[in-house]
Amino acid sequence: MTATSSESESNNRSRQWANNLFIRAVFLSINFFLIITAYYQLKPASRSLFIEYLGAEKLPYVWIATAVILTLILSIYHLVVKNYSRFHIVIGSCTLFIVILLLFRIMMSEPDAILAASLHIFADIFSVVLVEQFWSLANSLYTSKEGKRWYGIVGAGGVAGGMVGSGIASLTISHTPLETPDLLLVAAGIISLLVLLTIAMRRLGLYGEQDSSHDKQKPQGSWRVLTNSRYLTLIAIVALLGQLAATIVDYQFMNSVQDAFQERDTRTVFIANFFFILSAISLLINLVISPLIYHYLGVVAGLLAQPLMLFTTSALFMSNGGLMFGAAMKLSDRALAYSISRTSKELLYVPLSPVLIYQAKAWIDMLGYRVFKVLGSVLILALTDWGFLSLSVPELSWLTLSICLAWLVGAALLHIGYRWRAASEL
Repeated sequence: MTATSSESESNNRSRQWANNLFIRAVFLSINFFLIITAYYQLKPASRSLFIEYLGAEKLPYVWIATAVILTLILSIYHLVVKNYSRFHIVIGSCTLFIVILLLFRIMMSEPDAILAASLHIFADIFSVVLVEQFWSLANSLYTSKEGKRWYGIVGAGGVAGGMVGSGIASLTISHTPLETPDLLLVAAGIISLLVLLTIAMRRLGLYGEQDSSHDKQKPQGSWRVLTNSRYLTLIAIVALLGQLAATIVDYQFMNSVQDAFQERDTRTVFIANFFFILSAISLLINLVISPLIYHYLGVVAGLLAQPLMLFTTSALFMSNGGLMFGAAMKLSDRALAYSISRTSKELLYVPLSPVLIYQAKAWIDMLGYRVFKVLGSVLILALTDWGFLSLSVPELSWLTLSICLAWLVGAALLHIGYRWRAASEL
């Protein structure tokens, strides 16, 4: 057999692997699993170290800094995407992240407030860049019809990564000599596995580049598209109110963790265990509860579940304070946001045209969420640190309760619009 025929046979095998939808979904699921597993080493470590060296009350400042820095980095990143192949961008970014993680660990021999804040910002940038790269790849490999069938398997890899990653972080600190900063080395090791997987995926033909002219012709997201549709405006309002509430809840939860745990590694283990439980609950809701609710109660129940639960747990936290109610509040917010609430929001887009969906989601997901994260941070600082009202951490729940009421009204109005649009398609 000549070298040419051997190479041709190898290319044919690669195309066969790439065209096998199940194999493609499995590789993408593993890819997503590794990304989230690595992130859940950084998440408890960065949060615990930030609390130790700056205090949870300073979180709004780092959230604002993250939004600004992330906007700049993503602008540069999108320019790079236009000039380099997806494969080389992924390999390059993963290699850069590994080097940065190793440098962070070396500098953590003498940690300080600036280093802790920088690690918190880096952890958030890490997750956004790698997750955006991942979904960019997935979207290029599937048609809309294929995506509806296989994205469940692909997304399950991320949920499993949250559980396994949190479990690894907890077990590493609890049962080995390693300490909180050493989780950065664990994350670097997992990203090294991601590099090897990426190389394997390319050899199997899963990193074939498509004609970039298709992407250039996509409509750009703009807030103006929302003003032309009352229905889209309501979707944006509901989604962004959820982001606003999540910022306040995260602030209250982390302050509760700070009050309950003074020792760094004990705090890290608790945060890791908490995110393990959160991921497990999200998975349970996705697999068991969501299908039952949609079957018997419809989309409106999915829309109302998160603000109703958050309203209840926020009221309990405001009355009692403490870690138990703070954790319940955080669970009711994020576990539902990662499961039935997210699915319900995606269902809201179904009656719309693909162009409108792309335009609206581009603005809401890429810019709107960051703007409202900053807005939530500013509100927290204004009501606590800047002396406008000097509210306590539990008293911030008054703001969450108000947001939830507006959220419920928006969800009810959305349900009316959704039923009308769904009926018009029949």
